[in-house]
Amino acid sequence: MAVFNRGPLQTAAALCVIILLTFYFMIFHNFPGELTKMLSTTQKLSCPHGSELLKDHLPKDQSEELLERRAKEFQKQKKRATSELSRLLLAMPNSPLQYPIQGFKVRPLTSTLIPGLALHAGQRSSYKVALDVSKGVLTTEIPAEGVKVQGDGKTRLIVESRSLETLNDLLANVTYTSTVYHIHTGDLATFQFEEHEAMFPITIKQPHLPVLYDMGTDINSHVTITTKTFLRYQQLKVLLRSIRRFYSNIKVIIADDSFEPEHITGAHVEQYFMPPAQGWFAGRNLAVSQVTTKYFLWVDDDFLFTVKTKIEKLVEVMEANPELDMVGGTVDGNQFYFSLLYEEGEEKEGGCLYRKSKERFNSLPGYPQCFLANGVVNFFLARTDAVQKVGFDPKLKRVAHSEFFMDGLGSLLVATCNHVSIGHQPHGVNYKDKARYNNFRNPAENYTEFSFQLHFFKNHLKCIKYG
Repeated sequence: MAVFNRGPLQTAAALCVIILLTFYFMIFHNFPGELTKMLSTTQKLSCPHGSELLKDHLPKDQSEELLERRAKEFQKQKKRATSELSRLLLAMPNSPLQYPIQGFKVRPLTSTLIPGLALHAGQRSSYKVALDVSKGVLTTEIPAEGVKVQGDGKTRLIVESRSLETLNDLLANVTYTSTVYHIHTGDLATFQFEEHEAMFPITIKQPHLPVLYDMGTDINSHVTITTKTFLRYQQLKVLLRSIRRFYSNIKVIIADDSFEPEHITGAHVEQYFMPPAQGWFAGRNLAVSQVTTKYFLWVDDDFLFTVKTKIEKLVEVMEANPELDMVGGTVDGNQFYFSLLYEEGEEKEGGCLYRKSKERFNSLPGYPQCFLANGVVNFFLARTDAVQKVGFDPKLKRVAHSEFFMDGLGSLLVATCNHVSIGHQPHGVNYKDKARYNNFRNPAENYTEFSFQLHFFKNHLKCIKYG
């Protein structure tokens, strides 16, 4: 049998490992809060090569003021978006404490039994547990003889008994009541026994009424077609004729911000006029705000319905996947889609966003021709209420598309499918206001600067990359 003698480097390495492990367990067992803080520390963000550094696009004489205003707004947004429920909790090993770890919800100002509270400990002469909360009070039943209860109706409840069974009977009847009205917040309860301590979340939430759409019996009660037009009535009329070829009774909503409005007549057509040149996203907001069906189909005013434009197939995908908010098709065979990679970065500098074209995720169950993504082409079917909650920023007047999906990241579940298609009218067609239209359609250089400044402040971004 071979014998190996340890050299000085091996010995030093072994000692380092032992010291690190000892340090880890000391922190873990004695300072769990410090470990949580260490694990949640955000590293400095390094933007990918080729990113636009948005701070470089700010007006030099306003950059410091903008940074200060953005920081204040970010803190207000964080207060709305985060709560105690966002805090990282670590379960200690081999704890005798039993408690709910997920799903405990209470209504504001309403007493609710805390489910599952119990102690599992070996033989003791006496058992003593404590519960602490910060946004509510704790109560339990009137204790039996020989049981001590301190803090009933307060934020700290202490229960002591010689009988484990009696103690657990009281714990099974502990209620929590929030003391401040809030529609969606949370509390953290601390549960202690001897040297053991556990924390569990309490969700304080006002239930909301469901909003349901009567789907009716046919496609006309399922979907409304929406579009935005500006100076392109010739293309709009071609689109409408193609729609009526396949869907004679479906409602079409038109948002129109042309300079000299032309009334579009016809059954099941609603045309809403805006002040001139209000822009792309303002028109989308107006059109979608008037939809009364569960879904709307977005089309551009120069698209063309064909035999492959089967709205029913998109509805089928959405109905089979109730969690979906939007599903896109293809335009002239182009299945445009992208993913959005977002890193929050440091609080002061902001995050980084990377839009990666032709990046998609897993396919939808039962629909191998459909994949999840973060953004799709301008031909999509969407849940009306989901899109209305995100909205389209009316500041973006001329060129905008990805920006809507950026605002909806984390809120909208999006898919792309290649089995439903729409056509596109020829690009070279001349019409009365083509030159005027192109003047608005192709923004000046300062529009790009404006969009970078908007993302810097509104989306709290340090950098952005399109790929």
